[in-house]
Amino acid sequence: MLLGVWEKFLANVKLRRTVVLLVIILVLYLMKSMMSLILLTFIFTFLVLSLNKTIRRHVKIPSRLIIIAVYLLIISLLYFAVTIYLPKLFTQTEAMAKYVINFYQNPDTDTNAVMRYVNDYISNSEITAQMKNGVTLIFKYLTSVGSMGFTFVVSLMLSFFFTLEKKEMYHFSRSFLKGPFAWFFQDIYFFAEKFVNTFGIVLETQFIIALVNTTLTTICLAVMNMPQLFSLSLLIFLMSLIPVAGVIISAIPMSFIGYSVGGTNYVIYIIIMLLVIHSIESYVLNPKLMSNKTELPIFYTFAVLFVSEHFLGMWGLIVGIPIFTFVLDIIGVKPIRSKKRKLKLKKDRNLREDGKN
Repeated sequence: MLLGVWEKFLANVKLRRTVVLLVIILVLYLMKSMMSLILLTFIFTFLVLSLNKTIRRHVKIPSRLIIIAVYLLIISLLYFAVTIYLPKLFTQTEAMAKYVINFYQNPDTDTNAVMRYVNDYISNSEITAQMKNGVTLIFKYLTSVGSMGFTFVVSLMLSFFFTLEKKEMYHFSRSFLKGPFAWFFQDIYFFAEKFVNTFGIVLETQFIIALVNTTLTTICLAVMNMPQLFSLSLLIFLMSLIPVAGVIISAIPMSFIGYSVGGTNYVIYIIIMLLVIHSIESYVLNPKLMSNKTELPIFYTFAVLFVSEHFLGMWGLIVGIPIFTFVLDIIGVKPIRSKKRKLKLKKDRNLREDGKN
């Protein structure tokens, strides 16, 4: 009887895969203390393999040579970042914090009514207490920078060995697909393939958009002669990895510093600049880079960010949307494609039908 139930379970693919997915989620939950290591290793591996594939598409160079060159470049950049730019970053971050503190402690006498109203509102509301809690949280994360640095180095090393021995890893992993428990590893392979095709690609897209946003914003801030440019550009890049909400969060310190440098006019310039860059992201980059992925409404985006931050912490703000996209793919929700993509598919279908006739 038990044998018959077991055979029915193995034959029921949907039920079997649901159980396997729950097992994977349980294992990841038990390994939540290593989540940073797992995610960073995956991100490094995926980005390096994507870069390797792009380079080999244009230049026929051995994969191992490209991978070694990429990691040597990363190590060189890390060395310069730690020895040259890290002290500068701390200095500029301290100066940026002083700008924000001076904005509240010593407001200009000619501050207009709107700015006085905002200042009074913040002073008399719970926002100040929330900001203090936020500062406490930031210091908590800064104190763990040592462990995060160790995690970063280990994940970089693991991703290096994985990418360097990609073929060996592939052939060895294929051996799990044979034997009495082949069904279990086949289902894991099924989810892993979908995970890479959704989570990885969406994350890569967020990374590209963050680079473009950071470059455009930094150029505009440099033209405006804004101080602490290196610290601001790093903040903008990190916030750009957070969909939608990152623009709002990064606007706050930029507005404070802009007001201390050029008054209300600079605040208006910064808001206009962010609106223009966000429009470029929404109407140019997102349709071009994510035309075949689910484009979430803003409400869903914020809801997913809040939930993922609750369960995954700061990582949830970055990987929440890719994970949600992966879940949509698993449950069979079809992506919302752009009109241009729909027209192209319809045109291709008509051409095939005409060819048959």
